[in-house]
Amino acid sequence: MSPLANERDELSEVLVQVAIGNQSAFAELYRRTAAKLFGVCLRMLADHGEAEEVLQEIYTTVWRRAESFDAGRASAITWLMALARNKAIDRLRQRHEHPSSRSADLDDLVDEQPGPATQAEATQEHRRLWECLQALEPRQRQSVREAFFAGATYSELAARCHVPLGTMKSWIRRGLLQLRTCLDT
Repeated sequence: MSPLANERDELSEVLVQVAIGNQSAFAELYRRTAAKLFGVCLRMLADHGEAEEVLQEIYTTVWRRAESFDAGRASAITWLMALARNKAIDRLRQRHEHPSSRSADLDDLVDEQPGPATQAEATQEHRRLWECLQALEPRQRQSVREAFFAGATYSELAARCHVPLGTMKSWIRRGLLQLRTCLDT
């Protein structure tokens, strides 16, 4: 088993332990994932204080809903990143703002200060994701990045790219399928 797959399995097991109320597993989950999730929140919200508040909401939700995690559907980090993204989008909607119209760049997702986030960027997983994203057609790659890393809606992306909503949905769906295939190989 590769070190990356082993790390993924360990994180999933930690999340399963959180689901049964293991407080030390919760502390371990936080230690392993907080920097990455904070980076996502900070990138989307562009406000340090709000990003910290949303991070707290994320881990409160994890503690309450960890039993809904299904390792057969997604990895633990994927589940956590989706939760972070959704919480940040909820916060933006509360502010009556739309997610940033700037293009999302994977390198901007984590805090620039040295530490766990910087180390996470250098991991094999990050490089593999970047390689798989690069394999996508440019408009498709940009749409996937903006939808999932900047929180843009299908409608916003369709309007920006001057394409029908159905076309945008197709681009993103095909892009995600291609990413899954690439990442699974």
